[in-house]
Amino acid sequence: MNFISKSLAPASPAPGTPVPLGSTAHKILFCRTMLDTHDPYRPALIDWPVLDDETRNRIVSLPIWDIAVATEGRAGMNVKTYGEQISDPLLRDAIDMNAFEESRHKIVLADMVTFYGIELQPEEDYKRPRDPEFAFMRTGFSECIDSFFGFGLFKIAKDSGFFPPELVDTFEPVMREEGRHILFFVNWVAWWRRNMPWWRRPYFELKVWVVWLFLIWERIDMAKGMGENNTKAQENNFTLNGSKELGVEIEFPELAAICLSENDRRLSVYDQRLIRPKFVPGAIRLVLRLMGKKALAAR
Repeated sequence: MNFISKSLAPASPAPGTPVPLGSTAHKILFCRTMLDTHDPYRPALIDWPVLDDETRNRIVSLPIWDIAVATEGRAGMNVKTYGEQISDPLLRDAIDMNAFEESRHKIVLADMVTFYGIELQPEEDYKRPRDPEFAFMRTGFSECIDSFFGFGLFKIAKDSGFFPPELVDTFEPVMREEGRHILFFVNWVAWWRRNMPWWRRPYFELKVWVVWLFLIWERIDMAKGMGENNTKAQENNFTLNGSKELGVEIEFPELAAICLSENDRRLSVYDQRLIRPKFVPGAIRLVLRLMGKKALAAR
């Protein structure tokens, strides 16, 4: 990968300097954050911990590995394809870094399933998207959903002992990268909205709505398809029903509170001038408020 030399790239705005959304300073800040916080770990050097039979069987039994590998493979292709059409050197480098890390996630997962003897279905070919921008947006907004619940489920797996400490430490860099990716994506959306030609804005906003409707419908369809013999649906629905798979019975309000707390914690370490994902946390807070009002009315 060929990235801009730090000596040639524009520096991030000094701490305390105002960074208006859509400004050049905003673009520099979210791009430099993506590039400067990169963890150069190499999947080939990961020392996977040897697990006892009971722990290994628990990990192998999770219905997520096929779709996890496929999702990261498609994400790498989608982000890489969009980056190819970007002319701005700094933005292109940041998107290329995003694509590199998405593809590296796939390698990490593939190495893990090989090491622990997890059998996967044959992978489909990852086709280049016909509309790179739409594919990039679908990947980004999808990660905003999956990472929100993933952060909470990862903490539950850690605190419950479902994942042993050694495996938690091994996957922690991947979880950090997911936080960086959604932070980069939502700031790109905010910046691009303010810099695209005026005549493109209606079409862009239509794409945003179509992506969200697609993702919501996709997850509703997943939930309808849940069943003991529907392995594919179980894989897809893990982020919504994952606590049970981890052997922890908790009610939705508690799961939501854990996800909100972990989402805030993981994103709090980055520059506060960058905006954070709002739609999913906001929707969950609204649901919790409505559930609270219903509980009060039932008393």
